[in-house]
Amino acid sequence: MPFIYLFLTTGGVILVLMTLVWMLSLALKNSSIVDIFWGIGFIVIIWIAFALAPQGYLPRKQMIAILVTIWGVRLALHIGIRNWGKPEDFRYAKWREENGPRWWWFSFFQVFLLQGVLMWIISAPLIAAQTSGFPVILTPLDSIGGLLWCLGFLFESIGDLQLTFFKSDPSRRGKFLTAGLWKYTRHPNYFGEAVLWWGYYVIALAAGSWWTIFAPILMTYLLLKVSGVAMLERTMKTKPGYEVYMRTTNAFIPWFPKK
Repeated sequence: MPFIYLFLTTGGVILVLMTLVWMLSLALKNSSIVDIFWGIGFIVIIWIAFALAPQGYLPRKQMIAILVTIWGVRLALHIGIRNWGKPEDFRYAKWREENGPRWWWFSFFQVFLLQGVLMWIISAPLIAAQTSGFPVILTPLDSIGGLLWCLGFLFESIGDLQLTFFKSDPSRRGKFLTAGLWKYTRHPNYFGEAVLWWGYYVIALAAGSWWTIFAPILMTYLLLKVSGVAMLERTMKTKPGYEVYMRTTNAFIPWFPKK
């Protein structure tokens, strides 16, 4: 199946998936579940593409499908365990309060459909890497993409794990983590996420899909300016001592702390 048809097909699947998740959120009265399905959605996309694009070069198809699956499962489990038994995330709770009685249907557009569209656009390199049958060999670009993915996955998963352990100690409530990877960047998990997606793109680049560069650019922009760093910094900067941490530690790209 050519890329454009497969891209449209996965778009339809995403629409159905996000509609079902939205309906589940109405039953649970909790829009936070959408975050759990972010990683799962990409897993669904990649395996549909794997099945419907037999013309793709099999080792590359398998490589990127496995990488997406590992990332998506870890992310879904991390967010699911973190949110289990807790109230709705403050972002969605605020929107629920602002929108009142109309939130039940407005949430579909503001949260679920929006994330579905972003998921669809950002998945372009994943789909493109599945549909291309050339070159019929794994190239150095595939290796570079795999190494970037490994670097990003380690930063994201280790950063999340360090933060989970830090928050598990009640005596640290109201404090913020400045050790481990967090000593070198204020957001190692977001940095890792961005690098990981550039890894996917480089693998797609190896298959000739250079034009899908808009996907990692969009993901990096979202992490830096919209739902990641920018949003969290607005809440964190009110904590005592965080401004000092901001002056000494890079927000995104890891580097040694400033004196």
